[in-house]
Amino acid sequence: MWGRRREGGARSLTPRTWATRPGSQRPGWRKTPGPPEVLLLGPPSHHASLGPSLPPQVFHEQGILFGYRHPQSSAAACVLSLFQMTNETLNIWTHLLPFWFFTWRFVTTLCVTDVQNDSYSWPMLVYMCTSCVYPLASSCAHTFSSMSKNARHICYFLDYGAVNLFSLGSAIAYSAYAFPDALVCTTFHDCYVALAVLNTILSTGLSCYSRFLEIQKPRLCKVLRVLAFAYPYTWDSLPIFYRLFLFPGESACNEATLYHQRHMLMTFLASFLYSAHLPERLAPGRFDYIGHSHQLFHVCVILATHMQMEAILLDKTLRKDWLLATSRPLSFPQIAGAVLLCLVFSLSNIIYFSAALYRIPEPELHKKET
Repeated sequence: MWGRRREGGARSLTPRTWATRPGSQRPGWRKTPGPPEVLLLGPPSHHASLGPSLPPQVFHEQGILFGYRHPQSSAAACVLSLFQMTNETLNIWTHLLPFWFFTWRFVTTLCVTDVQNDSYSWPMLVYMCTSCVYPLASSCAHTFSSMSKNARHICYFLDYGAVNLFSLGSAIAYSAYAFPDALVCTTFHDCYVALAVLNTILSTGLSCYSRFLEIQKPRLCKVLRVLAFAYPYTWDSLPIFYRLFLFPGESACNEATLYHQRHMLMTFLASFLYSAHLPERLAPGRFDYIGHSHQLFHVCVILATHMQMEAILLDKTLRKDWLLATSRPLSFPQIAGAVLLCLVFSLSNIIYFSAALYRIPEPELHKKET
């Protein structure tokens, strides 16, 4: 809970805790020890830092003690928090800056591509577009997640949907350019993108559902969420695993192989950091602003995407003649249909789970989150 105090004419927020007044059974407020300064973000009515007191449990992250924004911040205060140091500031910028970098790469590629006639490049353009969407969605989710408890869940629902759209974009690009020689034009190749669409739909639903278990069953929540992203990645990467570990065919063993290896390494490192909550779990409060696992996870994910993009571009260029002579390229209806199905069903999942937030009885919701 929060009270106001004045120091040097400036109004700020100080943490207070519930106590019992001496000689009375009526509860009152008393100050608790804490840092002398409390971060101010935005207008006085929407200050963004919670100081040393932990926020409601739905906002609390394991091992993170300081730097929380106010759990009912205004949209303006959330935007202002981009330029002040909270425990979310670097989470935002580690995806916002790469969004502009990937957008620049997408636009420059688009400008030199004959979109109407160069059907061979369509999968690459779809992949590059989805690589712009997920960093933007993530930065927006981290920016506006402190507006309310329901806003926080909805922001991350959209984030999960964007990540799964990127997963589908990766599958489309892999199908077009990265399949090893031995698997091209097989039944697995023919069904690969269709099953990737199904995976994205199921993954979005499972990851959204996991947020309802955060308070009561945090371990199950974490397992389900990691599973929700691990199995689409595993499916998408099966052709790459085949190339890296079995080396079938000469055309699949080119300069892109090194980038595929780096991409896999960065992805596994990102998964470990996301799951382990290191280093903040070992030293709570020491990595609240800089160096906690989610920031490191963001950096690893962006580096993995960069390595993946370089690998796909190399495969697209170096294997073009062989692929055009051997494989059946994805048609526009196939690509558009896959993306459209992913968008429709993933958004349906997001809408369903967002509506479910408002169907939970208020007393039960309060009990879960305090």
